[in-house]
Amino acid sequence: MTISLRDVTKENWQECARLQLAPEQEHFVSSNAYSLAESKFMPTFVPQAIYRRDEATADEAMVGFVMYGYYPDGEAPWGQRHWVFRLMIDRAHQGRGYGTAALRAVLARLAADPACPTVLIGYETDNPIARKLYHGLGFREIGTAPWGELVAERATEQRG
Repeated sequence: MTISLRDVTKENWQECARLQLAPEQEHFVSSNAYSLAESKFMPTFVPQAIYRRDEATADEAMVGFVMYGYYPDGEAPWGQRHWVFRLMIDRAHQGRGYGTAALRAVLARLAADPACPTVLIGYETDNPIARKLYHGLGFREIGTAPWGELVAERATEQRG
């Protein structure tokens, strides 16, 4: 299995917007359609479609969505920082390691930016799967954001 991150374009944005979480997960993350709209007004946000490639068959499929980048607004510790704003894997493709692989790819991209010594990620307090994933990749909780999410931080130069 190979994961790649690709731009969301006029050719694939509708497919990206149709990706779905399980009903009990929908409150964990904003919809992809909302995130794509948000990225048009926040030029430092990078929306990416997550594709997996089956090496045996050369089959490719969009399996998720991630959005990361620099949040220029607000004050420390939440503003003027790099974030992973969204990470979602379509319900039909969950549990196969795609989220972990995609997050590693994002962290590698952010590590290449000398202006990004650390990255933040937020998640709902009732999302133990996200917590386990993020902790497994070296994120450590630093507090609760004003909007209620737990926030974790990770140095970008870490290996994970």
